[in-house]
Amino acid sequence: MTVRLIVAAALLLVALVVAWRLRARPAPAEPVRPPGDIPRQLHRADFDRPDAPWLVALFSSATCDSCAVMATKVAVLASDDVVVCRVEYPSARELHERYAIESVPLVVVADADGVTRGAFLGPTSATDLWAAVAELRFPGSTPEPELGSL
Repeated sequence: MTVRLIVAAALLLVALVVAWRLRARPAPAEPVRPPGDIPRQLHRADFDRPDAPWLVALFSSATCDSCAVMATKVAVLASDDVVVCRVEYPSARELHERYAIESVPLVVVADADGVTRGAFLGPTSATDLWAAVAELRFPGSTPEPELGSL
């Protein structure tokens, strides 16, 4: 009986020390949303042709030189199955705010349900962008299937 009491007292003492150490440690700061976070879901009704199987949304800014270059690269992707939308700040400020866009250019590739399937933040080569969209639409069609993947 005394051995059990000693073991119970020792366990209680260890639990109290651990609790005291954890309580004495400052709580970690709330994580800050990193700039350039990519939206995981887009509401297709916010963009042209919500019935298209694929959406390529370019979040850009009127004052961004690399955004203009990206606009010409994404424009080529437009087809019956792929709608390309340029969401330019400040004229489309409400969409930038809704999706918490903080860095541009940001290209988001979303499926018919609006789920983000690929994304590129910053200037991207046309080859990488086009290959990523091709791979999403037709899996196995490119040698580097991880391009633009999340």
